[in-house]
Amino acid sequence: MMMQKKWYILILVLSINTLTYGQKFVNEFLNIGVGARAHGMSGAIVASVDDGTGGYWNTAGMIGVNGNLQLNAMHAKWFGGIANYDYISLAKKIDGHRKQVAAFSFIRLGVDNIPNTLNLIGPDGTVDYNRVTNFSAADYAGIFSYARSLDAEDRLAVGANVKVIHRSIGSFGKAWGFGADVSAQYKVNDNFRVGASARDITTTFNAWSFNLTDEEKQVFEATGNDIPVSSTELTLPRLVLGGAYMFTSGNFSYLGELDLNISTYGTKAALVSADHFSIDPALGIEVGYNDKVFVRGGLGNIQSVINPVNTAKRKFEVQPNVGLGLKLGRLKVDYALANIGSVSGVLVSHIFSLGIDFVPRD
Repeated sequence: MMMQKKWYILILVLSINTLTYGQKFVNEFLNIGVGARAHGMSGAIVASVDDGTGGYWNTAGMIGVNGNLQLNAMHAKWFGGIANYDYISLAKKIDGHRKQVAAFSFIRLGVDNIPNTLNLIGPDGTVDYNRVTNFSAADYAGIFSYARSLDAEDRLAVGANVKVIHRSIGSFGKAWGFGADVSAQYKVNDNFRVGASARDITTTFNAWSFNLTDEEKQVFEATGNDIPVSSTELTLPRLVLGGAYMFTSGNFSYLGELDLNISTYGTKAALVSADHFSIDPALGIEVGYNDKVFVRGGLGNIQSVINPVNTAKRKFEVQPNVGLGLKLGRLKVDYALANIGSVSGVLVSHIFSLGIDFVPRD
């Protein structure tokens, strides 16, 4: 029975080890994106975003908030519902000579109700399921954003945000992190816009601390695993550049945007990559009717991956996304069919989001 108990402990601590050290990139949950509209366009939205979700994509775009107060929210599931991704934001106009908007956004990605069978078997060898408890492995981010127009015609806007990050694995490990982004958006004319977002310009960091019992540490040593120790993880800066072209014809509106995600990670699977440099493009389109119904599509996650049949060759993979939107007065409801948290190219993630403008009564 004691050997069986050690296996329960082993499974638990190995899961902790995988969650904290098995990630290729730090704070990857902040690269998922918010808003079903953006997901339907494969995240190609840095130049055209004009609502409260700009607090994530391009803070400068928040000056497009129409109401005095705007609420945005999103829910999505990972891995068939095992993990939940939730987002909510509040954006508010600030009175002043130039248009100004401040916002707070909250993001959570979590796996809940993970059984902790550490105490399932007692010291006397008896099995008692009442001793099984549950814990969560979750990532949290609070984003404080501010945007300001720099001219009377609102052609040029700038913005910045500060991110506070908290990551936890039950009571076993916790981390706190901080970072900042800056961004800009410029309307070249009525049809063409450009945008830029410099993310993690301060090199966002996470400081980890662990609380493991002596018995858990012994299992790590017995199985040849490193015992987690207090450490710091770093998220390197990256730059997103975008250009959007939009026009209307009769009752129809058309929008197309191309974004370039320039990273200092040097991902080998990126379309353009070097040792410490990579470029990932994303393309999004949106067709609207009477400013009420919208159909969207996007191409993203364009990668050059090793061919499993012939490892000497590479093949290109592209992830398509699709989406729909409905605007009813102050209420916007969006849906996207995408591929979040799936190991295949099949679109399996159903993403829903809504936005509400609160306008004061006259």
